[in-house]
Amino acid sequence: MDFASLSNLEILDLSVNSFSGIIPSSKRLLPHLKSLSLAGNNLNGSLQNQGLCQLNKLQELDLSFNFFQGILPSCLNNFTSLRFLDLSHNLFSGNVSSPLLPNLKSLEYIDLGYNHLEGSFSFSSFANHSKLQAVKLGSETNNFEVETEYPVGWVPLFQLNVLELSNCKLTGDLPGFLRYQFRLRMLDLSHNNLTGSFPNWLLENNTIPLESLLLTNNSLKGQLLPLKPNIRIRTLDASHNQLDGELQESVGHMIPNIRVLNLSKNRFEGILPSSIAEMSFLWLLDLSNNNFSGEVPKQLLATTDLRILRVSNNKFHGEIFSSDFNLTNLEYLYLDNNQFTGTLSNVILRIPELQVLDVSNNYMSGEIPSFIGKITYLWELMLGSNSFNGKLPPEISRLQTLEFLDVSQNALSGPLPSLENLRDLKHLHLGRNIFTGLIPRDFLNSSELLSLDMRDNRLFGNVPNSISRLSELRILLLRGNFLSGFIPNHLCHLTQISLMDLSNNSFSGPIPKCFGFIQFGEIKKDQNMFGPSIYLWYNLNLNDTYAGHMVKYRRYWTVALEETEVEFVTKNRLDSYRGEILNFMSGLDLSCNNLTGEIPYELGMLSWIHALNLSHNQLKGPIPKSFFNLSQIESLDLSYNKLSGEIPPELVELNFLAVFSVAHNNLSGRVPDMKAQFGTFDERNYEDNPFLCGPLLKRKCNTSIEPSYSPPESSRESEAKWYDIDHVVFFASFITSYIMILLGFATILYINPYWRQRWLYFIEECIYSCYYFVLDTRSKLLAYLYN
Repeated sequence: MDFASLSNLEILDLSVNSFSGIIPSSKRLLPHLKSLSLAGNNLNGSLQNQGLCQLNKLQELDLSFNFFQGILPSCLNNFTSLRFLDLSHNLFSGNVSSPLLPNLKSLEYIDLGYNHLEGSFSFSSFANHSKLQAVKLGSETNNFEVETEYPVGWVPLFQLNVLELSNCKLTGDLPGFLRYQFRLRMLDLSHNNLTGSFPNWLLENNTIPLESLLLTNNSLKGQLLPLKPNIRIRTLDASHNQLDGELQESVGHMIPNIRVLNLSKNRFEGILPSSIAEMSFLWLLDLSNNNFSGEVPKQLLATTDLRILRVSNNKFHGEIFSSDFNLTNLEYLYLDNNQFTGTLSNVILRIPELQVLDVSNNYMSGEIPSFIGKITYLWELMLGSNSFNGKLPPEISRLQTLEFLDVSQNALSGPLPSLENLRDLKHLHLGRNIFTGLIPRDFLNSSELLSLDMRDNRLFGNVPNSISRLSELRILLLRGNFLSGFIPNHLCHLTQISLMDLSNNSFSGPIPKCFGFIQFGEIKKDQNMFGPSIYLWYNLNLNDTYAGHMVKYRRYWTVALEETEVEFVTKNRLDSYRGEILNFMSGLDLSCNNLTGEIPYELGMLSWIHALNLSHNQLKGPIPKSFFNLSQIESLDLSYNKLSGEIPPELVELNFLAVFSVAHNNLSGRVPDMKAQFGTFDERNYEDNPFLCGPLLKRKCNTSIEPSYSPPESSRESEAKWYDIDHVVFFASFITSYIMILLGFATILYINPYWRQRWLYFIEECIYSCYYFVLDTRSKLLAYLYN
C-alpha cells in the first residue's frame, strides 16, 4: 500500500486484518500522523528497523496482538506527545530501560503486558506522569519484576483508573503508592506473592468506588473482614489465597450489584449465607475448593440471572434438584465432589441453555432419565462416582454437541447403546460399571474422540473393527472385562495412541507385530490434548478509561472444559493421571491374558514409551535385544511367562528404568551388571529363574548344572509294552486325582473372593453367550423358514 499521497493523514486504523511482514517504509512519509493502530495483525520483526521512529508526532500508537520482537526502541523516548501506547501481546524481550519513559509526560495509557520482557522495572519511573490513568504490565512469564517500593515513601502525581500488575513478582504487602490512589476503578494484582489480610481499605479508599478487584493466586490470609455497603463493585476475585472463616451473614446486602464473585480455592467454612441470593445481578459465583457445609440456600437456587455456578469440592449436602430449583438462565453448573443426594429430576428441564452439568463424586442415585436427551446444548455431562443404576438411556445419543461424557463408577448395567450420533465426542468414560454383552459394532463414530475408558465391566466378545475408525484416539482402556480372541491388528490403525490397557481379559494368540509401529507417547511440542480447554469468555467491559480513538480496557472471564482423568498401572501401582500430564504419559499393558508366541522384535521400536507390561501370559522365546532402544522406558514387567535365553546385557543402558521384573520365567545366563538403574534392583526381580546366575543371585556362572542321575531301567521294565496298563490302578488314580483337583479348586474359590467373583462372572457370561447364540440361531432359522 502506497501512503505517499496521504501526506496530510492524521488517523490511520488498520487493526484486525491479516497483514503480515514488517511495517511498510512508506508510513514514514506521513509526517502529520497522530494516531496509528496496527493491532490484531500478523506483523513481525524488530521496531528498530521499520521507520517507526520518524513518526515522532504520534499521540496514539497501538501495535498490540502482533509478533513484533526484539527490544523496545529507545526512540520511543522522543514521542513527547504520546498519550496512548499499547505494545501488549507481542514477543518483545529484554529490559524496559529507565530512560525510555521519563520524557513521556503526556502519557495517559500504557500497556506493555504479555510480552517476553525480563529484568526489573521501577514503577516510580511514572512518579511525575501526572496525566497517567492506565498502566498495564501483566506478564505471562516469571522473568519480569516490577519494583514498587523504591525509593521508600515515594508519592505519585498520577491518579490511576486502571492498574494491572499481574504476575510481576510483587511480594509482601500491597504496593504502598496505592494508599494515594482515590480514583481506581480496576485493579489487578493477581498471580503474585502478596501477603497480609484482605485489603478492605481498597474498597473504601476511592472517591470513585472500585469496580473490579482481582487478587487471585496470592498468599492473603485471615478472614474476609466485614464489608461496608458498596454498590459500585462489579467484580471481586480473591480466589487461590488462604482466606478462612465464615462469610458475613449480610454479604449479599453489602455488595448487591456484584456480577462476578470468585472466592474459590480458599479455606472458607460454615454455612452459605442466604443473603447471597440478594445479589440480583450475579451471573458468576465460584465457591469451589473450600470447606462450606450445609445445604445450598433455596433462595440462591432461584436466582434467575445466574449463568455460572460452581460449588465443587465442598461439603454441601441435601437434595439439589428439588422443586425449589429454578436457575432458568444457567449455562454452567458444577456440583462435583460434595455430598448431594437425590435423583436427576425433571427440574433440570427448566434450564434450556444448560451446557455443562457436573454432579460427579456425590451420593446421587436412581436411573439416568431419558429426558436428558432433551437438553440439546449440553457439551459436558459428568455423572461419575455416584450410585446411578439401570441402563444408559439411548436418548443420550441425541446430545449431538456433547464432547465429554463420564458415567464411570456407578452401578449401570445392561448392554451398551449405540453412540455413533455423538460426532463431536472427545472423552467417553464408562468404566467401573456392570455393563454386559458385546461392544456394539456401531458403538462410536467420532473422529474427535481422544479418550475411551470401558475398563472393569462385564463386556465380552471381540474388539469391533469400528474402534479402528477413531483416528484421533490417544487413550484406550479396556482392562478388567471378558474380551477374548486374538488382539486385532486393526488396533494398529490407532496411530495416535499413547495409553492402551488391554490387561485382565482373555485375549489369546500372539502380540501383533504392528504395535511396534504405533508411536506410543511421541507427540509434538505444540500439542496439548488434555489440558483445560477454553470454550467461552465473558466481556467485562468497564467504562472508558481513555478519551481517544483507541480500544478501551477490557477484561475477559473464561470457562474451562473439565480436565480428563484416567487410571493406569505403571511401576507396579495404579496411578491416576489428570490434565496436561496425559500429554506426556505413554504405556502399553497386555498383562493377565493368555497371549502366546514370542515377544515381537518390533516392540523395541517404541522409543517413547514409558511403561510396558507383558506379565502373566504364556509368552516364550528370548527377550528381544531391540529392547535396548526403549530409551524412555520407566517400567518394564515381563514376569510370569515362559521366556528363555539370556537377559540382553544392553538393557543396562536404559537410564530411566525404575521398575524391572523378569521373575517366574525360564531365563538363563548371567544377570545384567549391577550398574546404572540395574544397581537398584534385587534378587526379587529375577526370582524363580533357576538357570540365571551372578553375584546378585549368589549363584556362580562358571558352575555347570549337572542333570540329575536317572538309574537304568530294569530289563523287565524295558521289555514291557507301553500299552500294558493295570486298569484298576489307572481308574482308581484317575478318580482320586479328579476329586483332589475339584477339592483344590473349591478351596481356592472359598479362600480367594476375587477369583470366586471372576469364576461367577465367567459362568454368567457363558450363560449369556449360550442364550444369545440360541436366540440368534432361532431368529435366523425363522427368517429362513418364512422367506
